[in-house]
Amino acid sequence: VDMEVSSQEPSPPELNLEEITRKITFLDRWREIFSYHRLGTNNATPQDHEGYPAAADQAGDGTGTPPPREQGRWPSGSLPSIPRPSVISSASAGSPISRAVATKLQQSLFGNTAHVFSHDWKRAHFQFRSPFSDLAFALEVEKGGPRSIQMAVQAAIVKYLLFPRKGEDRHPHSLCDLSRQQQEQALAAVLTDILWASGAAQKAVVCLVTEDTYVAGATDYSRDDFTERLQLFEFSEKEAAEKFIRDHSQCFRGEGSCGVLLFLFSLILSRTFERLQKDLDATTSHLLQPSAGGFLCRQALLNLILTGRASPHVFNGCEQGKAQEPLHGVLARSEVGYLQWGEGTSTGDRSSQVGSMLKTPACPVWLCNISGKCSVLFCTNRQLLSDWKAERVFHLLFYSGQPLQKRPLHLTVDTHSHPWERDGRGDGREDGLSPGRRFSPLEMVIRTKWREATISWNKTGPLF
Repeated sequence: VDMEVSSQEPSPPELNLEEITRKITFLDRWREIFSYHRLGTNNATPQDHEGYPAAADQAGDGTGTPPPREQGRWPSGSLPSIPRPSVISSASAGSPISRAVATKLQQSLFGNTAHVFSHDWKRAHFQFRSPFSDLAFALEVEKGGPRSIQMAVQAAIVKYLLFPRKGEDRHPHSLCDLSRQQQEQALAAVLTDILWASGAAQKAVVCLVTEDTYVAGATDYSRDDFTERLQLFEFSEKEAAEKFIRDHSQCFRGEGSCGVLLFLFSLILSRTFERLQKDLDATTSHLLQPSAGGFLCRQALLNLILTGRASPHVFNGCEQGKAQEPLHGVLARSEVGYLQWGEGTSTGDRSSQVGSMLKTPACPVWLCNISGKCSVLFCTNRQLLSDWKAERVFHLLFYSGQPLQKRPLHLTVDTHSHPWERDGRGDGREDGLSPGRRFSPLEMVIRTKWREATISWNKTGPLF
């Protein structure tokens, strides 16, 4: 079948590596479609059109053996549709990217035009875990630099699913009872919310990659064969932007779509270069920092996702630095919060301490930075942050983003007891922790919000 498909398309005179990869990916997607009907494939595990094992397999006993079904027939509604390519037509109604915009994007991200994104950034996208599972709300998270962006979006997804509007809360089970379509709807709504806040509630810009190249190489610009093929779509109405993203959700969540990069570029262009420079200060001139051959997100980028403003610091308001230069912190209470623990955060340096604007968000959902790794901590009770009685004893759920995690980690927090009152040992150790290691990093990050709280792991043991 692959040979027949290939013979119908004339080969271009010259293909670069990125074009070859796209064509191979396209053919691989067709193999997945044919595998449903047992046509010309040796793949023993049927795949759905999103690249997951078939729904019947996921609902099995965990051994990988699907429940029996009639030969050649699939449950109603499970037949695959033809996958939409992540690359849109160049005839779309967007504005082709210019060299000036492409250059400014590189400068805003790297501080220069000499760098390009590594493979881990290009392969990162927004893909959910299996629907109707304990982690149906959760994104599959990459290693490296894109992880922070994915987990920041993950925190916003949890907030959207549990607390969609003021005064309207959903049952905690809604995090698990999600179909594939509901996952896509949640992703579209959350990406739109973030872009709209970045655009100061005035506009949102969405970037999609096309077939054609609009920016030629130059000495002052480093080609990556991705940025040069972007079209920009600007929306002055939030509903229109959300519908557009939902209609093109495959461009953000499909394997090979570079979905995280598309979102990152859309985020910067929605903010505008002018606003971005006003957000930053003398300590931060660009959004990414080099690390071990790759790039990691600076705090300004995380704050842009969480608050709509690229503030470089986590304290409240503005302060003066050692050289009396103005330092920009968080100016307003955020919808989703932020907590951090690691080297340097436990010192007396006030500038490294998270302020109340991020510690006490509108909804009890926090992006946690624990020793440089991002995760999500949340409570299903909205009253946690508005009723002091709810803070006496409460429950938190934790998603680390680790592939081996099968369900949210359940923690119980008691803010009025003390370790020696609970375990009777008087040494302050909990849950069998060895001497010299009083608390796990996860417990320490929780204590940056609730000092001296006792955390129960509910028989799971301190895993993080």
